[in-house]
Amino acid sequence: MKRNDDFKERRKHLADLSESELESKFWELAEKIMDPVVDLAKKNTTPSIERSVIMRMGFSSIESKAIVEGVIDRGLMGKGAGNVLYKLSKDKNLEIRETGLKLLDGELWDRAIELFNGGGRSEH
Repeated sequence: MKRNDDFKERRKHLADLSESELESKFWELAEKIMDPVVDLAKKNTTPSIERSVIMRMGFSSIESKAIVEGVIDRGLMGKGAGNVLYKLSKDKNLEIRETGLKLLDGELWDRAIELFNGGGRSEH
């Protein structure tokens, strides 16, 4: 099977562009192609990704699994487990590790839910 060589025809709209204009066109098209992928990554996560994030925050695999399961059980997965842990630690003025250990002990979950469901700051 022989492919018809239509390169010259297909490149006509690019023929008069300079090297820098071609490079700009390339990056414009590359961004356009990647927009749906970036959008998907911004709006979606998985337990595996969230466990990985929590592990990079200093927790063991077993600890990260339990924290992520707690986040899922409380309907906060869309916020990101790492984000929940981070914002909760800032809200309570605790180290991230200390915050995570409290979550593992069943503490602070109500405050996490409040933070992400419009509860704002409180004196808990």
